[in-house]
Amino acid sequence: MDDVQNNSNITINSDMGESLGIHSFGNDVALMKLIDVANVACGFHSGDPDAMDTTVALAKEHGVLVGAHPGLPDLVGFGRREMKLTPEEVESLIRYQVGALVGFLGKYDLPLNHIKPHGSLFGMLARDEALMQGAVNVARSYGVPLFGIAGSAHQTVAERNGVGFVGELYVDLDYNAEGGLIILRRPEETNPDNAAARVRRVLEDGAVLATDGTILNISFDSICVHSDAPNSPAVALAVGGALGRTT
Repeated sequence: MDDVQNNSNITINSDMGESLGIHSFGNDVALMKLIDVANVACGFHSGDPDAMDTTVALAKEHGVLVGAHPGLPDLVGFGRREMKLTPEEVESLIRYQVGALVGFLGKYDLPLNHIKPHGSLFGMLARDEALMQGAVNVARSYGVPLFGIAGSAHQTVAERNGVGFVGELYVDLDYNAEGGLIILRRPEETNPDNAAARVRRVLEDGAVLATDGTILNISFDSICVHSDAPNSPAVALAVGGALGRTT
């Protein structure tokens, strides 16, 4: 855990831009003042062109780095229902969505910072190296790192291909005994004190408890706070406090 002892190097990231038309979701405006990195939805699991435009503009206003958050083509299920895909299909889905976001980044003269798969696509790629290769191919094309779970296929395939990797810690989702995330169909409120306690403990001894009590060793360089959770700004503030931030 030597790479996480310097708290100043740890970023806070959030999944954003997940609104559709006149329907607004998430706490993007409040969170953008508290985070370092935004993962912007690209239209397949959520988001639309106007949402991408608005979110990228907001990120530029607050000096927040922007990455692509591509998901499965599943608006009804918010990308949280798995699909049977080939590695080639995964690559095409991700390349299409990243290209859409890059168009808006160009409008605001911002670079693409990274790629972070969403929801069930994230979980599928963590378990399947062949599928993960599709995501890595896109990241390599753009010369950007991938965000994901350390020790999973996310990291293994990225590093094998010379692509950067940023490990994440999650404070508003639970871990199973294998170190995978337990994805909920609907976001639930997270106790900010519990989120801060998770951060403090993992900084001290590298340990995170799975739901069954298994002790996991989580290596990370960024902490994710989901925007669509009901009290995510309070959670982000608590996480920042655990990292020693004053605001």
